[in-house]
Amino acid sequence: MSLDAKIPQGPLAEKWSKHKFDLKLVNPANKRKYDIIIVGTGLAGASAAASLAELGYNVKSFCFQDSPRRAHSIAAQGGINAAKNYQNDGDSVYRLFYDTIKGGDYRAREGNVYRLAEVSVNIIDQCVAQGVPFAREYGGLLDNRSFGGSQVSRTFYARGQTGQQLLLGAYSALNRQIHAGKVKVYTRTEMLDVVTIDGHAKGIVTRNMITGAIETHAGHAVLLCTGGYSNVFYLSTNAIGSNVTAAWRAHKRGAFFSNPCYTQIHPTCIPVTGDHQSKLTLMSESLRNDGRVWAPKTVAIAEQLRKGAIKANEVKEDDRDYFLERKYPAFGNLVPRDVASRNAKEMVEDGRGVGGSGFAVFLDFADAIKRLGEDTVRAKYGNLFDMYIQITDENPYKQPMRIYPAVHYTMGGLWVDYNLSTNVPGLYALGECNFSDHGANRLGASALMQGLSDGYFVIPYTLGDYLAKIGPKPVDTKHPAFEKTKQDVVDHVNKLLALNGTKTAEAYHRDLGHIMWEYCGMARTEEGLKKAKGLIQALKADFWKNAKVVGENEEVNASLERAGRVADFIELGELMVDDALMRRESCGGHFRVESQTEDGEAKRDDENFAFVAAWEFRGENQPEVLHKEELVFESVHLSQRNYA
Repeated sequence: MSLDAKIPQGPLAEKWSKHKFDLKLVNPANKRKYDIIIVGTGLAGASAAASLAELGYNVKSFCFQDSPRRAHSIAAQGGINAAKNYQNDGDSVYRLFYDTIKGGDYRAREGNVYRLAEVSVNIIDQCVAQGVPFAREYGGLLDNRSFGGSQVSRTFYARGQTGQQLLLGAYSALNRQIHAGKVKVYTRTEMLDVVTIDGHAKGIVTRNMITGAIETHAGHAVLLCTGGYSNVFYLSTNAIGSNVTAAWRAHKRGAFFSNPCYTQIHPTCIPVTGDHQSKLTLMSESLRNDGRVWAPKTVAIAEQLRKGAIKANEVKEDDRDYFLERKYPAFGNLVPRDVASRNAKEMVEDGRGVGGSGFAVFLDFADAIKRLGEDTVRAKYGNLFDMYIQITDENPYKQPMRIYPAVHYTMGGLWVDYNLSTNVPGLYALGECNFSDHGANRLGASALMQGLSDGYFVIPYTLGDYLAKIGPKPVDTKHPAFEKTKQDVVDHVNKLLALNGTKTAEAYHRDLGHIMWEYCGMARTEEGLKKAKGLIQALKADFWKNAKVVGENEEVNASLERAGRVADFIELGELMVDDALMRRESCGGHFRVESQTEDGEAKRDDENFAFVAAWEFRGENQPEVLHKEELVFESVHLSQRNYA
């Protein structure tokens, strides 16, 4: 099957402008005849709902939280990129485009990435107009800081709570449309399936998480804005409720799943402390602006630190290895996340890890405090430092933070074309739910940029083109397809409730996470991936035999919710392993031990793997079919990434 990404012809800088003009329009009087379903209320979902309702469409918005503003976007800390060049330091739309393509290790589409860089400048204006309190310089101008993979300052921020402030801006715009009657919000409602009629997405099936009611909702298009799937690893920086169910159920209805093995390991997280943990905590990448990453130069010093015989501040300067600054002098501590993560892992494997477990390196602010003063550092990072103190009972103003890589973001997701449409007409995927903009590694501060780009500035144009072509003929939930899909959901729920074994879904989730982290985490080998596939298949069989789900459907039932999500994670985990096995190269966050340079960097195979992997579901317990979208590079030259 040939995958048509629908990338417009013509010069890179003109593609989006030309495409917008070529798209069909829906006139204002007709927009109110269309019903749009949006699943998820994070930055992509909230901005899309507010924008489409403002245009006149009727929008139904769904989230499983008790309020749209509890979406996981609220947890983003460090900032949002935009090519404003306020610092006059050489930034431009093209440089942001280039940094993003290079940061993703040349595994993203040029057209999508350039559009993202192009509309980034509009996002900041939009958010400022909404009242988002971005940090400002003394003179009142918006401030910027640096993030990994870039040598310019282009990241706009609101201390360490940028995601929260941006979501409040989108939430206020959404509330305006709720008050106007153009958006109806369904909280505590989980999407469990997509309804298709004649191959087009026409609605969804949901479960009311309070009453257990299985309900159907019809619309002319369905937009999935449901985030990523990092919780397949059990421990991640994502909210515990974050899951893959909406995207995975869409996949099983025909939507291709792309590049699932591309997962991002974030280098600056609070290290694991034991099996009692249910999630991990991120320390923003912005901290690497002023914090210096180091490990002891010798195993002997590291052992003394681990035993508590000496403290970090007692390690002499000559006995410290600022390994990122040493290996990558041009970028230093601001190398991309995949590079920083692998280097921290190397320190630990070399026996130079710190902390009680030995699985940590230091992030030290002593030089910054000496240079800037503690008050300045507190003003820039105070809430992040406070969070670290509360979790670790250690004061990072007085001693270095301990950090170690953890699963954070997923670059894979549902396959979409330039219009953000999946291969199922009428079904769209926005934000982290799709695969389109980051290649094999996302640069920091680009997730917020993509979510708001898709919701505010892309989907309002591209969705109209589809709607104009299908016309406003009403969609009725009385159609047999709705009843059939609803019954499928009821049967699946009953199958889960019938499980009366001895092991909880959470225990299976933890087991899956151990397998994924061990064999499909920061480093992968063919032998390990093959072993993981067998382990996951055995885990799946055992789940459907020995899992225990308590309670009934007609009530608040966290056991049922968790079981459904874990069942989907297990199936996704197997596909991630298949994808990693197939891709016999290293690129970005996908590091195959068999494919590395002499210096231990990721070694791509552009001749054989410069493509997007799009997987097609072909039935339960059947191998998925791989489709390839070849990546064409006209504006950048493929080369080995170099941050030295």
